[in-house]
Amino acid sequence: MSELNQELQNKLDKLDVWFTRREGSIVAFSGGIDSTLVLFLARKFQGKEKAIGVISNSESLKAKDFNLAKDFCNRFDINLEIIKTRELTDERYNQNPENRCYFCKEHLFHDLQSIKDKYPEFDVLSGTNHDDLGDYRPGLQAAAKYKVLSPMVDCNITKDELRQIAKYFGLPNWNKPASPCLSSRIPYNHQITREKLQQVEDAENILNDFGFRDVRVRHYGAYGQIEVQKDELEKLLQLEDEVINKIKKVGFADLKIDKEGLVSGKLNRVLKNI
Repeated sequence: MSELNQELQNKLDKLDVWFTRREGSIVAFSGGIDSTLVLFLARKFQGKEKAIGVISNSESLKAKDFNLAKDFCNRFDINLEIIKTRELTDERYNQNPENRCYFCKEHLFHDLQSIKDKYPEFDVLSGTNHDDLGDYRPGLQAAAKYKVLSPMVDCNITKDELRQIAKYFGLPNWNKPASPCLSSRIPYNHQITREKLQQVEDAENILNDFGFRDVRVRHYGAYGQIEVQKDELEKLLQLEDEVINKIKKVGFADLKIDKEGLVSGKLNRVLKNI
């Protein structure tokens, strides 16, 4: 276990106080590093019976991320509840407006109430970190509506600091690339369907199999657009024909390689013009 610098140790001490003065936690768990650390710390500081992870096995969550989340809870002896949100049946969500994330989180936090009813004294927590406050995240409005708490925000923990703390505790996904929900690969106002989400998931799995770790495949309907890290573009271009032919088999009529490389949240650029 590597040591934390004094500033990070002070923040970890604040997190200890934050958790221990509360009765218990119900953590909205996605398997990403943010909510993973929140759930781990709830288990560490509050105890097994007072830390409950809740994950939704929805169509917008990659199957491999769902399985990794279950494995994590087994490994660290954490209570996990599995629910099934059905946001795709909601036209406010599947029509993919600019505030789609609000409706997604509204479904999640609403359905979490079934768990909250079992543990009425526990707080519902999210993995939102301090850096998220500077991004376009309509889901934060849903969190506020349902009085969801964010320990990483309250203790001023940034994404980088969060990863360092996770590394300190030896969490297996401390450096796992961000894996936003599959719906984020579909441009705003393009309808979200199960078929599109499955095509994106299959295509990104193929890229992973070729050795590209951090990837996006944007679904533009008539074609897909492949993003890999900038320093891996040359490798992708060398494998272009093989990669594209394989990805076409999962349902894309055509594919393009984005020469800019991977940029998280790229589809949000259109919002500047709204």
